[in-house]
Amino acid sequence: MRHSIATVCLSGTLEEKLRAAAGVGFDGVEVFENDLVASPLRPREIRALAEDLGLTIDLYQPFRDFEGVDDATLAANLRRAEAKFSLMVELGADTVLVCSNATASAIDDDARAAAQLRLLAEAAEGYGVRVAYEALAWGTRVSTYRRSWELVRRADHPSLGLCLDSFHILSRGDDPAGIRDIPGEKLFFLQLADAPRLSMDVLQWSRHHRCFPGQGGFDLAGFTGHVLAAGYTGPLSLEVFNDVFRAADPGRTAADARRSLTVLEDGLARRDAPPRGRPSVTLTRLPEPQTPRGFGFVEVAAAGETAAGIRSLLAALGFAHTRDHRSKPVQLWEHGPARVLLNAADPRLGHTWDGAASVTALGLVLDSPERSAARAERLCAPVLARRHDPSETPLRAVAAPDGTAVFLCPSGDGGEEPWLSDFSAPAVADVHPGGGPALTGIDHVGLHQPFAHFDEASLFYTALLGLSPGESTELASPEGLIRSRALAGADGGPRIALNVSLIGDGPRAGTAGGVQHIALACEDIIAVAEAAVAAGLRTLPVPDNYYDDLAARTDLPPHRREHMRRLNILHDREPDGGGEFLHFFTPLLDGHLFFEVVQRVEGYAGYGARNTPVRLAVHRTERAA
Repeated sequence: MRHSIATVCLSGTLEEKLRAAAGVGFDGVEVFENDLVASPLRPREIRALAEDLGLTIDLYQPFRDFEGVDDATLAANLRRAEAKFSLMVELGADTVLVCSNATASAIDDDARAAAQLRLLAEAAEGYGVRVAYEALAWGTRVSTYRRSWELVRRADHPSLGLCLDSFHILSRGDDPAGIRDIPGEKLFFLQLADAPRLSMDVLQWSRHHRCFPGQGGFDLAGFTGHVLAAGYTGPLSLEVFNDVFRAADPGRTAADARRSLTVLEDGLARRDAPPRGRPSVTLTRLPEPQTPRGFGFVEVAAAGETAAGIRSLLAALGFAHTRDHRSKPVQLWEHGPARVLLNAADPRLGHTWDGAASVTALGLVLDSPERSAARAERLCAPVLARRHDPSETPLRAVAAPDGTAVFLCPSGDGGEEPWLSDFSAPAVADVHPGGGPALTGIDHVGLHQPFAHFDEASLFYTALLGLSPGESTELASPEGLIRSRALAGADGGPRIALNVSLIGDGPRAGTAGGVQHIALACEDIIAVAEAAVAAGLRTLPVPDNYYDDLAARTDLPPHRREHMRRLNILHDREPDGGGEFLHFFTPLLDGHLFFEVVQRVEGYAGYGARNTPVRLAVHRTERAA
């Protein structure tokens, strides 16, 4: 199907919006009237620019408060409409969006409204323009798609049809199944927007909290399926009013938007075909998603004393420095299947790293990196330029929205993973032998996100890697609320926790200022903690008040609680009394990175969110000391 986007979704001038939409492969745009009015370009010049960029102008919008008016107002409205139709001819747009009347003076008379819409359609027909009538969720008299269809049906003019907007229908809780009964030739346009489920005034909800498909709580695949089953053959178009998008880079937002439609269309293509006897469209599928087997490695960039501290910490946790990269200042540290790369150079910029310690890359083990790379390309995931020796393994990598490099690593088919051949034995003087109780791998990685791109990152990782997003959780921090969402793969695949400051500013709001962490899995956390402490690791101190509260809310034996208190181990349990979660943390390294060791018991699936405020408070205290 063709993909279109309303210019109101993007920041910048109209010209910048057009270039951003074309740059990521949109086929067309809806031109928002305010963007046109503010542009120095005449409509014919905008048309020429769009044509040069390969864009069609699919809709001009909005035309407001036309129907349900007295005769004097109707005459003025028709004069206003004639001027817009003339402009549209110059602009090269053949469809205008007419919103249902939202004024207090709108007359509740369907026969009058239908007759006035017919007059509008007759005027539009002379200019070769179609009128797409849309029921606003807050329309004074017409607020449902069923009533808007009744008016269009009664008006009975070939130049008058419907515009269906997912937000206006789903925000009211209307059942979209009835759309299937509307003739496809009367569905002139489809606008899509997702949104989180909120209890608030629908107008404010619409103007500030819409988001792209897959980033909210609406069933857009089900909704769009009904529209296609009715015989709609126009573009999938986005109309998203969002305060963040209006202030973000238009090229990046456009890529996020196009990704969302690509994923939606792929999901539709995997559903049953529309009923026979109705016009149909060709839906394009993406290459099959494949969930990674797990983490091949996590790469950390650090320099100077911070790098030395990370080496000491890894050694205390039983990691061994086993290999060095042949051409880059990168050390491989291993403990069983857990691998950490310590990089003294930022792999994205190609020069010596002198910034804060941070997670810079995830290596994900896949059966077919080529298939995932093809899927990434279709999802507007930028390919990461890499400097590497021709003899080295040609790993494919893409950049996540937060700047993290995602390496697509071949599995090795039971043997050594191919990328390991790029590493050789380290200098003997710098070898840490490792040892101690076993770690079983990397349980999850926590990545702090820029405020403007939390939902974008969630869609990116789920769409590319086939991970399933959990519900967003809001956590209390001494520096404000933090939103967290965990993304997990099935059957032991990788887990990624995304975190963002809800304030959106301040010294720790962006990726560079946010805290990231690596969680390591084990089967006996007591043994791991004791060995690590004996080897010199200082675990993050947990207040005694925490253990007093633990005694009050759990039935853990006193001797076990005391053992946990001595080692600073925290505890959580599933609400139904099922699985348990035991974990401890390290202090912050360079104020931006920490490690966690976790033990999951009896299928515990969470991340110890109950304990996160304690960790946040202690880390803040230590950072301020």
